[in-house]
Amino acid sequence: MSIAPVPRLVVGITGATGAAYGVRLLRRARELGHETHLVVTPAGVLNLHHEMGLDRAAVEALADRSYAVSDVGACIASGSFATAAMAVAPCSMRTLAAIAHGLSDNLLTRAADVTLKERRPLLLMVRETPLNLAHLRNMTAVTEMGGIVFPPLPAFYHRPASIEELVNDTVEHALALLGAQHATPKAWAGLR
Repeated sequence: MSIAPVPRLVVGITGATGAAYGVRLLRRARELGHETHLVVTPAGVLNLHHEMGLDRAAVEALADRSYAVSDVGACIASGSFATAAMAVAPCSMRTLAAIAHGLSDNLLTRAADVTLKERRPLLLMVRETPLNLAHLRNMTAVTEMGGIVFPPLPAFYHRPASIEELVNDTVEHALALLGAQHATPKAWAGLR
């Protein structure tokens, strides 16, 4: 009897606001039994420290494997390394633009390019407001390539009691879109 491999999830964290999404995604993916592979940009490290008081080592401890953003020779830079999906949470407009134009100028954008070329789910939690035309065109380009543009907009119809609850529900929805079994986003039950 063969044992099914643990599904691998690549997670990127950039310098856009919303570091809590990436941290929660790593924690929840581990709870769901995913093997996580993490890439954090230098601006992502700064933002993790600013928004959450976490350093690189603390965030890397949440993943099964982590890589330097400059390590373009890492396993996740190749389509031959089987992964289930990739999420960039949060995703800066700079990273969105690099992915939309296939720049592959660092490990995070190369891993995203590989995810798209292998037709695996790629979810980008883009963070910016208001949006300019370049942002919108880059989102369109990624969508046309099969990526999922997922601004982490909170749902209020469940009457969340905390920011943590908002983050958790958004991450559950993202994981469900990525195909994570047993993700539990809150379903709309209709008006009562």
